[in-house]
Amino acid sequence: MRLYVSSDMEGVAGITAWQQVDARAPHPEYAIFRRSYTQEVRAAIEGAREAGAGDVLVNDSHGPMRNLLLDELPSDIRVIFGNRKPYSMVQDADRGFDGAFFVGYHGGAGDANAVLCHTYTPSVIYEARLNGVPCSEATINAGLLGHYGVPLLLVTGDRTTVEGVQAQMPWVRGAIVKESIGSFAADSISPPAAQRLIRDAARDAIARAQDAKPYRFEPPISLDVQLVSAGQADLVATIPGFERTGGRSVRFTHDDYAVVFKAFAATWRMGALAS
Repeated sequence: MRLYVSSDMEGVAGITAWQQVDARAPHPEYAIFRRSYTQEVRAAIEGAREAGAGDVLVNDSHGPMRNLLLDELPSDIRVIFGNRKPYSMVQDADRGFDGAFFVGYHGGAGDANAVLCHTYTPSVIYEARLNGVPCSEATINAGLLGHYGVPLLLVTGDRTTVEGVQAQMPWVRGAIVKESIGSFAADSISPPAAQRLIRDAARDAIARAQDAKPYRFEPPISLDVQLVSAGQADLVATIPGFERTGGRSVRFTHDDYAVVFKAFAATWRMGALAS
C-alpha cells in the first residue's frame, strides 16, 4: 500500500496557543512542539507499516510548511517541504496512492470547542462551503484526494475535529489526543500517550482500508467563500471566474475539483494581500 500523509500542527497533543506553532517568530515552546509534531507523524507511519503500508510520502502542511525534523523521521520516506505549493496541504496527492492520513489536524473556522480553529488563513477566510457543505481544511483536502480516487483513512486531532470528519466520512479512523475547551485551552493526553494512540489507530486504519472510499463532490461544484472583510472580497472578485455574491462573499463554480481547489487557494492568497 502507498500512503500519503498530510500533517498539520494545531491538532498535536498539548498545543493550545499560536505561539506554540509559529515558526516565523519562534517562542521557546515551538521547538518543543515541533518535536512532538514530528513524533506524532512518525507514530502514524510506524503504525501504518505494522499493518503492511509500504511507500510513504509526507507533506508538511503547517504554516511555512518546513516544521518537521526530517532526521527524526524514517529514513526511507519522502517529504514535501516548503510553501507556495499549487495544491498546498495536498500537493502531489495524484501520484497513485492507496490511502491517506491527516495528522495533527484542527477544526474549521467557527467551530466551537476546537483549539486554534480556522480554515487555511484565519485573517482571510470566515467560512467556506462546497456545494453547500460547510468545510474545514480536512473536508476541502479530502475532496481533492477523492478527486484522485484516494480515500482518507485516518485523522488525528481534538474531538471536534475528529468527530467532524467522521460525520462526513464515517469510514475514517480517528485518534482523539485532546478535548478542546474553547479555542485556547484543552484537556490533553501526554505526548507519549498520543503517539501510542496514533500508532494503534494508524495500524487499524490500514487494516480496515478496504472499507474506505474516496470522498467526492459531484459537479458542478460551487465554492462559496465568506471573507473576513469586504475589501478582501473586492480583490478576490477580480479573479476571472469569481462572482460577487454579497458584501464580503464570492462564488466560483467549475466541474473539475482540482480547478476549484486552486480557486480556493487563490482566494486566501489574494485575500491576504488586502488584509
